Amino acid sequence: MDFQRKDGTTYKKKVLIDQRQIVFYSEKYAVRSRAKREAAILKAQKIADNPSAYTRATSYGALKYVKNVEVDSNTGEVKPSKGIPLLDHDVIKEEERYDGYYAIVTNLFDEGKDRGRFSDEKVIDLYRGLWRIEDSFRVTKSDLEARPIYLSRTDRIKAHFLICFIALVIVRLIQKKTGYVHSPAALIDTINNISCSHDGGNLFLFDYRSDLSDVLGNAFGIDFTRSWLTRFDIKKSLGAVKKV
Repeated sequence: MDFQRKDGTTYKKKVLIDQRQIVFYSEKYAVRSRAKREAAILKAQKIADNPSAYTRATSYGALKYVKNVEVDSNTGEVKPSKGIPLLDHDVIKEEERYDGYYAIVTNLFDEGKDRGRFSDEKVIDLYRGLWRIEDSFRVTKSDLEARPIYLSRTDRIKAHFLICFIALVIVRLIQKKTGYVHSPAALIDTINNISCSHDGGNLFLFDYRSDLSDVLGNAFGIDFTRSWLTRFDIKKSLGAVKKV
């Protein structure tokens, strides 16, 4: 650390700080990390296929998995650099090594007057509480695109954030319903893709299906495996969801 003398000059001095490190593994965190990375890799592949369609904001969290791309510091646009844009499998493999592992550094010790108050399990629980709060801010900012804000009136800015926070609550409820296995990004992407088009008469065509859409269907009692539904079928499904 740098210290200042009376004459204004500075000098460095080694300072020892009491520090406690807790390393733990959680299979639940490992599954969540893999799901989160898989969603980012899907976006990374899209960026590699068409860099000009993305910006720094829309490629958040996925750009680190792509080789041979650059971000224009003035416009924020993603553009190819030297070589062909492609997935960086070395980065992916390196991240996979640490799935589920966490290291906590703290100055809370379970000794002296605090003996019994700060066991490893207690510190881990405290960390998880903070992590959930930080993760909610991250999801709101990136996956739900709370920022940047292209509004000027105060009432519209408040309405924008209200919508984002309501969406966050809904996403968290869906995660709870599906066992917290899938990342918010993966859930949002799947929900956005589940749509229908009028196929004439009283029939509507649903042309999207994935493993995750099947998971959502099982959780909420909706059969996403059917390609055609009538207006009555759709209303019936919506009514069933309200009861879940």
